[in-house]
Amino acid sequence: MSSLDSAALPVSRADVSTVALPSWRLLLLVFIAGCAHALSIAWPFQFGSALGLDYGQAVWWLQPLSLVALVWSLQSRVSVGQAAWLGGLFATAMQCACWWWLFVSLHTYGGLASPLAVLAIVGLAAFLGLYYAAACAAYLALGRGRAVGGALLFAALWLMAELARVQFFTGFPWGEGGYAQLDGPFVSLAKLVGVHGLSFGAALFAASLAGLLRQPRRLNAALLAVGVLLALVVSGAVAIGPSGLSRFSVVTPQTQALSVTLLQGNIAQDQKFEAGGGIPDALKWYGDQLMNSQSSLIVTPETALPLLPAQLPEGYIENLLQRFNQPPAIGQVPMAALIGIPLGNSQSGYTNSVIGLKPALSSPENAAAEPIYRYDKHHLVPFGEFVHPLFKWFLALVNIPLSDFSRGDVSQPSFDWQGQRIALNICYEDLFGEDLAARFKDRLSAPTLLLNVSNIGWFGDTIAVEQHLNISRMRAIEFERPMLRATNTGATAMIDYRGEVLHSLPPQTRGALAVQVQGRNGITPYAWWVARLQLWPWWLLGLGLTLLAWLGRRRV
Repeated sequence: MSSLDSAALPVSRADVSTVALPSWRLLLLVFIAGCAHALSIAWPFQFGSALGLDYGQAVWWLQPLSLVALVWSLQSRVSVGQAAWLGGLFATAMQCACWWWLFVSLHTYGGLASPLAVLAIVGLAAFLGLYYAAACAAYLALGRGRAVGGALLFAALWLMAELARVQFFTGFPWGEGGYAQLDGPFVSLAKLVGVHGLSFGAALFAASLAGLLRQPRRLNAALLAVGVLLALVVSGAVAIGPSGLSRFSVVTPQTQALSVTLLQGNIAQDQKFEAGGGIPDALKWYGDQLMNSQSSLIVTPETALPLLPAQLPEGYIENLLQRFNQPPAIGQVPMAALIGIPLGNSQSGYTNSVIGLKPALSSPENAAAEPIYRYDKHHLVPFGEFVHPLFKWFLALVNIPLSDFSRGDVSQPSFDWQGQRIALNICYEDLFGEDLAARFKDRLSAPTLLLNVSNIGWFGDTIAVEQHLNISRMRAIEFERPMLRATNTGATAMIDYRGEVLHSLPPQTRGALAVQVQGRNGITPYAWWVARLQLWPWWLLGLGLTLLAWLGRRRV
């Protein structure tokens, strides 16, 4: 019998199955499982239609299947240290396969040498993988041999590893497992527990199933764990799915729709900040669209105007103010604009911002004195938009314009327009649902619409576009709010409150998407409790289950 087999149960070597794989095969299995987890977030291939897989689609069943392989492998190990290696390998492969497209921004557009770009991506993934390595080591130390308690423990530890990636060191949670459940049968639960709850449920199911496969003689206990989980999930999905919406949800549609034009300039990223290329192209195209569109609201992407206001051509800003700040003529539709532009100076710092222009609230004579709406990005991208002082040397290796911003407040007011309260977020800020939830604390001022402005052009024509679209879809479901997206290269889209993409522009094209969107009032359960408690309930659940496992282990 291999020594690898003796970790499945803590009782007797004679009770241990003899199906454990040799070490190198086990490592290969875990590596493949980590890559499969990444594929589940958004299918990155043009093939797969025979299996019902479309490009960019979340594959809900593949994510727990990959975790089954990981847990099954952990139950084959003797050493806690070996479990840590397996967990770290799984997480490193998972993240590298998920956001490999960082290579495009670092090498193609940032000018970083290929080996250094690869090293940076693998290094970041391995560092974040330490959370999962610790989780797997703790699972083996505290939970092996327990069908029900072990499954709960793994789910709790996995949840805390995901939360650590969300919150520690400003957070980089791109590719969290719960997003794979987007097109699954239980996604309606997101309006109650959010994406982290879906991550926890998938991990619990996977660990229960792995326990059944590893220890078939404990069939009753394993089936009980899986059965209880499925019963809870199914009953919850029925309760808060479309058929149970009237009984559970207090979110209601507004009667008035808003006409919106979402702009997608498709400015080449390597030309975007070039004075002889992308800058004049962007100023002309976005300027023409802003001056000529007839929608009630016109939205540009992130940094659509790639210059500070003082650097813009003479009269550029004045013309926009003249168009949008003045009350409309009789019979004309009032119009407003949300424009992505960097703001600030060398003394006070720079911000990645959106300004909002709309007709003056008072008389036309006071239009110039009316305050302009401003939203400053709060959650900045590490190394892309801010750099820790210890890593300032990194800026000398890459060419990333506007790479050291100051951050705005976490809870900034919505843009009020035509009866709508529009909650802005810039680029990957929509990964942080707890930040968006802070704006839902007061029911009367809660947003009626969500709006994301982005520039995914940094990552080329890659799966990053569809991954980000799926992230926005999850936010729409959690808060039961339509999500509008205006991006430079895609995906510019209108998402309804159920997370369905109703209208979109093809990626890598230039165009204007005109839509009619209906806002919604009310608060989902998820928005209510996260606005008040943030992520503490999940931390307490994870720590509580881990403590129970530790106390139970001491009695053995």
